[in-house]
Amino acid sequence: MIRQFELVEQVKSYDAAADEDALNRAYVFSMKAHGAQKRASGDPYFSHPLEVAGILTGYKLDTASIITALLHDTIEDTPATLESIEDHFGKEIARLVNGVTKLTQIEIQSDRATQAENFRKLVLAMSEDIRVLLVKLADRLHNMRTLRFIENPDTRRRIAMETMDIYAPLAERIGMNEMKDELQNLAFAEINPEARASILARLEFLREQGGDVTKRITEELETTLGEAGITATLHGREKTAYSIWRKTQYKNVGFEQLSDIMAFRVIVDSVEDCYRALGVIHNAYPVVPDRFKDYISTPKRNSYRSLHTGVIGPERQRIEVQIRTREMQEVAEFGVAAHWVYKQDAGKTDGREYGWLRELLDILEHAEGPEEFLEHTKLEMYHDLVFCFTPRGELINLPHGATPVDFAYAVHSEIGDKCVGAKINRRMMPLRTELRNGDQVEIITSEAQTPSPMWERFVVTGKARSRIRRFIRSKEREQYTELGRAILQRVFKNDGKKYSNKSLSGVLKTFSKDSVDDLLAHVGAGHVTGRKVVETVFPGNKKNRRDKRDRKVVSIAKARHKKDGKKGEAIPIKGLIPGMAVHYALCCHPLPGDRIVGIITTGKGVTIHTIDCETLNSLAEAPERWLDVSWETGGEAGFEHVARIDLTVLNEPGSLGDLSTVIAKNEANIFNLKITNRSTDFFDLTIDIEVVDVKHLTDIIAALRATPSINSVERAHG
Repeated sequence: MIRQFELVEQVKSYDAAADEDALNRAYVFSMKAHGAQKRASGDPYFSHPLEVAGILTGYKLDTASIITALLHDTIEDTPATLESIEDHFGKEIARLVNGVTKLTQIEIQSDRATQAENFRKLVLAMSEDIRVLLVKLADRLHNMRTLRFIENPDTRRRIAMETMDIYAPLAERIGMNEMKDELQNLAFAEINPEARASILARLEFLREQGGDVTKRITEELETTLGEAGITATLHGREKTAYSIWRKTQYKNVGFEQLSDIMAFRVIVDSVEDCYRALGVIHNAYPVVPDRFKDYISTPKRNSYRSLHTGVIGPERQRIEVQIRTREMQEVAEFGVAAHWVYKQDAGKTDGREYGWLRELLDILEHAEGPEEFLEHTKLEMYHDLVFCFTPRGELINLPHGATPVDFAYAVHSEIGDKCVGAKINRRMMPLRTELRNGDQVEIITSEAQTPSPMWERFVVTGKARSRIRRFIRSKEREQYTELGRAILQRVFKNDGKKYSNKSLSGVLKTFSKDSVDDLLAHVGAGHVTGRKVVETVFPGNKKNRRDKRDRKVVSIAKARHKKDGKKGEAIPIKGLIPGMAVHYALCCHPLPGDRIVGIITTGKGVTIHTIDCETLNSLAEAPERWLDVSWETGGEAGFEHVARIDLTVLNEPGSLGDLSTVIAKNEANIFNLKITNRSTDFFDLTIDIEVVDVKHLTDIIAALRATPSINSVERAHG
């Protein structure tokens, strides 16, 4: 186990400006927090964060990363809190430790390839600072080095599979090939020990047969390049057991057919020397077909650059030769961490060596303050996606801006249809809440629930939107059908005829409809009048035009309401859902208790107005569009309607508070508020409030009038 002064000296060896006091305080804080905790190996638990810190010093990471490594398990496994870490070490360290903790709390729940890929994306998307990933990878590397101490073989295999599926590819994706190789080999030893042992035995046999062939080939290559005037450093090595096994599986070939069991790295001074060395090697040795790759002109996505070629080299051995500069070598081994290692001559490169990683890490080092730091160190690879969990741990990926309703439909269409609420990270939240990476979402359902048209305003996924629209269309058709039937029954009765579906069947072709319900829905939607249908059914019995008294529908409607207290044969108003067959007029905001009239509007169905709405004056000459309607008794209790009031309020502190308090005490809710005029002493407001009926609104208006800070209040009309 590394001792305290040794850790500090390692950091100071490459960063003379390192905060020695902070490193010592972090060492002591972590040691005290973990106390007497033990690992499966029997070692003190504190040895783990210490080893993780030691791994990161090998990559020459900054002081903040080393401190984060020392503290990375304290929040999850000890009584220490994020607040105490912030108090002792500042906001930057607290944010990094919190980021590592969040990643640690995520566990893969499935070994499917898609699930693993989604998980890697989630890890990237959640890691706003690249150093969080580096600490997490070092944490996993040390856990894999000590995997053998875990007694349960199933647990060891699960951890190894998780490492192979997620953490090794993640290390490769950010260019850390050295760490990737070790993670893969450690996992391979647990997952497929027989295959690993077989490959190692074959390699040992080859070494016994050929002696130190790697050394001899290295010396001959150095001589060949030196004679051509190229100064180079060569490293020869055998491929790892896992790398060899993977190539035999991928290419479906035998061990002896592989051309790159031995690989040799040629390190030169410049890009020009890379291509000169390639020419010398190709001129000296036969080339293996289809083995040349130029990753200098076209780097890999993780910024890896090198020339690869296969040749029949010295001693007739099939070998792979990798040619690169020293800077390319640092990036190939350490990826994003290479920035802290390779700093000299940084201004002499053309900017392509590191791509986006180089730029990100330059800012990481030179940012003036935390705002600039956070602004520029976000990994944006998956900025257009969010990844959330079901309570069982299944990962659901959604577009940016998705809500719990999108999540519910992504899980299953029926869950979306029956969604009534959602818990996000075990807290009840509104259905319009935007989800964030790593959220755990629990959908609450009810058999009585149906999709709300209001959901369409905030969902972002095509599946959710299409299901909601399909439901709306089906409900619209039902309501249009019922409304059309009521309209035709009324017109038939007024003409002294008996309504029947059979009588309508004979005119379906005339209206280009396939069924009676289609025709009824057509009438209910206002595309054709009931009068037109009746005249088509009984062409010889057309009625004469109504006289002027019939045209004064407002007066007729009022008279019907007054006469003997009867409401006539009113059409019930059902399913008061915005966007469907029945709408409330925004000009007069009708409420239960108001006398009302329905107006058939083409393409919308029926719009409900109060009987004294000024808009009705413009419709007096179209009696065929008028319907005598009323509120369905007993069906409106508790249903919230929107009423509009105009107020004049004193322009003084507390006026709006008094206003909202009065409305709240009367069990109403402010739906919308707009200041229409403001002066030195007063300001005028128009407020939409949700109420139950006219009596509820009247009580609120009376209470507002009794409030000293409110000068006047009236119900708005038009």
